[in-house]
Parts: sequence; C-alpha cells; structure tokens
Amino acid sequence: MTAPAVTTGLADLRERWFAALREELPGALELRRSIHADPCLSGQEEPTARLVEEAMGVALERVAGTGRVGRLGPVQGPSVLLRGELDALPLHEATGAAYASRTGHMHACGHDVHLAALVAVVRAAARLDLPVGLVPLLQPREETYPSGAQDAVASGALQRYAVAAAVGAHVHPGVAPGHVATGAGVVNAAADEIEVVLRGRGGHGAYPHHAADPVAAISHVVLGLPELMRRTVSPMRPSVLSVGHLQAGQPSANVLPAEARLLATLRTTDPDDRVQIQEAVRVFAARQAEAFGLEAQVTVTSGEPVLVNDPAVVERMDAWLGRSGLVAAEPMRSLGADDFSFFGEVVPSVMAFVGVTVDGHDAPPPLHHPEFLPTDEAVGHVAGALVCGYLAAAELVAEGLLPVPSELAHEAHPSIGAVEEWSG
Repeated sequence: MTAPAVTTGLADLRERWFAALREELPGALELRRSIHADPCLSGQEEPTARLVEEAMGVALERVAGTGRVGRLGPVQGPSVLLRGELDALPLHEATGAAYASRTGHMHACGHDVHLAALVAVVRAAARLDLPVGLVPLLQPREETYPSGAQDAVASGALQRYAVAAAVGAHVHPGVAPGHVATGAGVVNAAADEIEVVLRGRGGHGAYPHHAADPVAAISHVVLGLPELMRRTVSPMRPSVLSVGHLQAGQPSANVLPAEARLLATLRTTDPDDRVQIQEAVRVFAARQAEAFGLEAQVTVTSGEPVLVNDPAVVERMDAWLGRSGLVAAEPMRSLGADDFSFFGEVVPSVMAFVGVTVDGHDAPPPLHHPEFLPTDEAVGHVAGALVCGYLAAAELVAEGLLPVPSELAHEAHPSIGAVEEWSG
C-alpha cells in the first residue's frame, strides 16, 4: 500500500475512533472517580488492576506482579503498546473533591486519568478494525522500585505480543491545556540515588580534639558537590546532583556524633556522565573523609535510564495531533524521570506530556502535590494523545519503517534498585 493510501485509511480510522471515544468518555470519567477515591500504593495495586481490567472488557494476563497486559486487533504481526500506570502516592489529599481519597494515599501524579483514558481508548478500539495490534499495559510500580516497566520488559511480554512501538501520555501542569508536548530526543533524565556515610569517633563538644567529628566533613562534601559537577560534566549536557537529606547524630548541642549521612538524587542525560559523576563522588567523599581522619562509604542505587523519544514516531504523532484538534506543543524536557524509559530501550517509543487545568488554581499545582487534581477534560485529551501515538506507529509499520519485532534486541541494563557500595 502506498503512503497516501495508508494515511487515508488511518484518517478514516481516526474519525471512527474519536467518534467512539466520545461515547466511551462518560463511563471513563466515572471510572476515574472510582480509581481516584480508592488509590493503591506501589506493589499493592491488585484492586485497581482488577477494576480497570473489568472496565476494559479485554482478556488480559498478569505481568510484573500486579500488572496486566493483553492484545486486541490482528492476532498476528506487529503491535503498539499503550501504557497506563496503576500506583498512587503516600500523600494525604487536600483537593476537597467529592471523590477525594480519604485513605492517606493519593493519585497526585495523574495515574487515575491515564488509566481511565486508556480504558476509553481500548473500549472504543474494540469496535474497530485495527490495522496493527493494540497492546494495553496496566503497569505497576512506576513510583517506586523495583520498576514495574523493567519487570514487564524482563518478562518478555513485548516480544510475545510483537510490540513494535510504545506510547505513553502523562498529564503535566507545565503544559497548556489542550496542548500535547512530545519532542524528539531526551525528554527525561536517568535517575540514581547516592548515599554518602562518613564514620569517625564521637566525643564531647568541649573536647573536639579527642574526637573524629564527621559534621564538618559532611558539610564540606555537601558544599563541594556543585563544584564537583562543574568540573566533571560539560555545561552543555544537562545534569544535576541534589542533596535531599542530611543527618548527623541525635539532637544535642554538646555531643559530637560518630557518623554523618547524606542522601542525594543524581539526574543525568548522558550515559558517560552518569558513570563519571558516580566515580567522582566516590573519590571526593573518600578524600574529604581522609582529610578529616574519617572513613567514607558511598552507595549508588541504580534508577531509570534516560527517556528518549523516537524522532520518527514524534514527527508522525505531531501531525496526527494537529488533525485531531490537539495542539502539538514545544517539547517538555526536564530532569524528572519515568520508568517508561525502559520500553524505549527495547522499541521506538514516545512519552507525550498533556496539559491540564486544575479547578481553583490559575496555575496548576505541581505533580505530587496534595491539591493536584486535573479536571475531567484531561481524560479526553490523554485518550486523544494515545490514539494519535498509535496512529503514528501504525503508519510507520505500514510503510515498513519500524523494526520487525522478532529482530529487536534488549540491551542489558542494571536492575533498577541495584545497589553498588564502595568504601574508602
């Protein structure tokens, strides 16, 4: 089939799909409220998975523990994976909504919107003749380790369902309502956690010369990390190392502790920088400890890899967004992280960021905020973005521009949450 014929066929499919979506949205909005009112934390998502699976009306198999995956459309040939995340956050909601959670947990990252949108997309697609398979994935443990996306990849599900491309859509307060930001290349960073522990000898505050006090040393480490970054990484490649926790002993003015500890998050956009910064922190902590007569232990906990949007899928997706009444916005790039990046290591993928409105706020609160509650229109916009992502990938498949799934090879990657300790 020629390229114009492919586009014409997909354009007809888009019209029918969006018409079916409009019929499914009222039920999706009710589902969103049910999910939001009863959120489940990472690793405990079974009730949410059952609820969404039943609403979707498609046979799904278990994956990555509490997750679900299935396929509709042609039973043979390539398919496109669409992801929705199952888990909520340990956060007390403060939205005042009638369907607000009262459990001490909250869907403050929009996962309730994503799931409801995915259900609407799949239920609408079930009425259509799809040109390539559609694989809905209900993914657990996006918010914590071990990563649900990495486990789904390791399970072989993408190979079993012949996934040729993956699409995700995430609400974001930094994007204008009705706009969808894609952008080729890096859109999210790799994320690692670094712990530095300095150990010495405690003592009395009046006799510091009899102690080996780690407080001054850990302070030098904290203040020296920005300079370490400046000397290690080109300023043309975004990266950041932020200390989020600092602890030394118990609250006492005249007791010198024997141990001090910091926790930091490392965000990088280049694989070589990621390795070099980790090594630089090890050396720096060891030398600071030595100067103060202490010992240092550095522990690196591996997180998500860099999230890279495929240029070809982005180009086609932006075109479909324009045809569907959604504005293709400027790329939304940040040093945030999302384990959707694991899918991008296996198949061409796109993570789209969908703009939202939050009632009562001129500027929406940030993600993970107790007042973050996108309005209902977000469900339709996310659903539309997912459909456009599917159409983009299907167009490339029809033109023979995506890899044959059986030829895809997964590059080995350290297990997320893997811990590497070093002492010096």
